[in-house]
Amino acid sequence: MSFSSENKLYSYSDYCAWDDSERWELIEGVPFAMPPAPSTFHQDILSELLYQFKRFLRGKPCKVYVAPFDVRLNADKDDNTVVQPDLAVICDHSKIDEKGCKGAPDLVVEIISPASAVRDMLVKFRLYQDAGVREYWIVNPDTRTLHKYELHDGDYVASVFGESDAVASKVLPGCEINFADVFGQSGF
Repeated sequence: MSFSSENKLYSYSDYCAWDDSERWELIEGVPFAMPPAPSTFHQDILSELLYQFKRFLRGKPCKVYVAPFDVRLNADKDDNTVVQPDLAVICDHSKIDEKGCKGAPDLVVEIISPASAVRDMLVKFRLYQDAGVREYWIVNPDTRTLHKYELHDGDYVASVFGESDAVASKVLPGCEINFADVFGQSGF
């Protein structure tokens, strides 16, 4: 997909008209191509996280969604930001429609890669914080760490965990993700 003007800002309605064979995120009206298919280790981490969250959430009101899944962070305002986090946990069912999530998920997980690290750690960090995402987890496969950010009075407070830690979620009381299993799923 080519864009007609570098200075043009796009909206969610523009985004919906783009070619479905390409994955994009729209951040404050600016399109960003999604990186190529992630590594198998990234996929192993994502699969294990999805499994642990789904197992915990079975029979509970919150739901977990896996990319590609559109999250429209400012759907009620400018509607010019659409992100596709690796995982999104949503507890308010009124935010879910047939196209994805309208508003801030309760918990977001991004698994960084060299192609996405800056966007995930800086740009999306600010977007998620400003939108009110209550927990933001950044998983780094290279260092086998998790940076967990909890929203307190509008700002994120950080905690760092290693590959052998079990990590509790404040958003999901009783949920504890075992990172020994998450990082131990490389398989090969």
